[in-house]
Amino acid sequence: MTAAPTPAALYACVVGHARTAPLVHSFRQRTYLWLIDPDHPPRLPRALRPLARFDPRDHFAGTAPTIRAGLADYLAAQDISLDPGARVLMLAHARVLGHVFNPLTLYWVRAADGTPLCTVAEVHNTYGERHCYLLRPDADGRADVDKDFYVSPFFPVDGGYRMRVPEPGGRLDLTVQLRRGTERPFTATVRGTRRRATPRALLAAALRHPWSTARVSAGIRHHGIRLYLKGLPVQPRPPHPTQEGMT
Repeated sequence: MTAAPTPAALYACVVGHARTAPLVHSFRQRTYLWLIDPDHPPRLPRALRPLARFDPRDHFAGTAPTIRAGLADYLAAQDISLDPGARVLMLAHARVLGHVFNPLTLYWVRAADGTPLCTVAEVHNTYGERHCYLLRPDADGRADVDKDFYVSPFFPVDGGYRMRVPEPGGRLDLTVQLRRGTERPFTATVRGTRRRATPRALLAAALRHPWSTARVSAGIRHHGIRLYLKGLPVQPRPPHPTQEGMT
């Protein structure tokens, strides 16, 4: 018997960035994120649809007919089959008023019997590039992975990440820490509280954080300019090869 779709949820979040080297800089920004079953995105009243669209072109290669199909193509390139009965939960910003920017989208994948298969971390940088990390988290949601993608212009592509990405419940509690040898020069956190994704809750979130995705994108650029003006050198951006399953 097919399980019922997972109801969509909203998380009112605080995103934090903290740098400790080569200089100290931190900021926090409030926003909201969606947790959805990409096979069953939320059905909203027509008037609210511009505030929340989930478009396949915004994820993976951007060429698949659905978000799940894009995920399946990526996983197939990693020798993982996304069977029809597998369940997927996706945490992301929705497209708001025609704009979207997702620094990090997470996909939790479970087999039909509920067994965790993997977690996929899809990272977007401000240069329009995308990269996915395949994670096999432990029981606490922790996974280590080599850094293979240019994100911040102030860090080269080296070192690795310690990610803590447990599947969210009533609380959202994520951490991504950059590790370069014995240094821990950058840590990003996302903390949030779950709310039912009702039209009223979406309208309240949109009024509290107008054009939220544009503000996230602008905020990252604003702090990048501040770091540059503080004298932090920009690292060369290497060509990013297209990943298998992302074409």
